[in-house]
Amino acid sequence: MGLSQADAARRLNVSRSVVQRLWDQYQSEDSVSRRPVPGRPRATTPAEDRFLALSARRRRTTTVLQLVADHFQASGRRISATTVRNHLHNAGLYARRPVVCVPLNGRQRRNRLCRAREHVSWTQQQWASVLFTDESRFTMESDSGRGHTDLHVFHGGTVTGLRYRDEILDPYVRPYAAAIGNDFILMDDNARPHRARIVEEYLEDHGLERMEWPARSQT
Repeated sequence: MGLSQADAARRLNVSRSVVQRLWDQYQSEDSVSRRPVPGRPRATTPAEDRFLALSARRRRTTTVLQLVADHFQASGRRISATTVRNHLHNAGLYARRPVVCVPLNGRQRRNRLCRAREHVSWTQQQWASVLFTDESRFTMESDSGRGHTDLHVFHGGTVTGLRYRDEILDPYVRPYAAAIGNDFILMDDNARPHRARIVEEYLEDHGLERMEWPARSQT
């Protein structure tokens, strides 16, 4: 196009030195292709990358430092923790903080599985006859994001079986059960006030059916 190097640089929005370097390369090599730049040699082979990813998947609790030691034992070569971490990220593996949960024994796991199987095929209409009650603490100073339905507030003291009967079962649960009819089921958890003898007697006297919960199902 007959442009000078300065005009070509302005037209392409690059520096004049870039244009000059490309022109000089074209003059000497008859090409402006990018020259191959030698990079840093790989610290691991593709097979070793697969080894690291497979080890991390098989042992979910393993750490990067443990994988570094495993690689050294297998190959006799030392690699950095950053190298291992980068390879794991490339494989879609990232560190996760373990979730704190209540451990369950074999009997508790079997009971929870049995309950899940009993109700897995329940329809929405069947669940519509179930009333769930629970207690929770709420903060008055900030929005906790909880409480999407009307709440009953226990004013002062501790929730006992007597208070649960007089303040929840009698004014709320029994009228709701009467409106639902024979299909009504109460589902409360295994909190101590819910399992008090005075509560059991009240439910039996008024013919209110309760859905049994395996131990620690609320977790």
